[in-house]
Amino acid sequence: MATKTETRKDIVQEFKEHAKDTGSSQVQIALLTERINVLTGHFKMHTKDHQSRMGLLKLVSQRRRLLDYTKKKDFKKYEEIISKLKLRK
Repeated sequence: MATKTETRKDIVQEFKEHAKDTGSSQVQIALLTERINVLTGHFKMHTKDHQSRMGLLKLVSQRRRLLDYTKKKDFKKYEEIISKLKLRK
């Protein structure tokens, strides 16, 4: 299994728009999705961890706002990122 740093670099490499891109909305959405997936797995084992669940809800709403922004600015990129990350909507 890859470490957090390696996983982050792989995600940035896959979703970046240009050579030095680390903060575009597509990269942020992909990184948030990875964190959400990790936390979702955490809750299967730790069902009573309500504090982390609140953090998960914040991450989900932040990703939703970024997706809405991307949809408004560039619909093709929105569809592309939805299909790559296998998100609903």
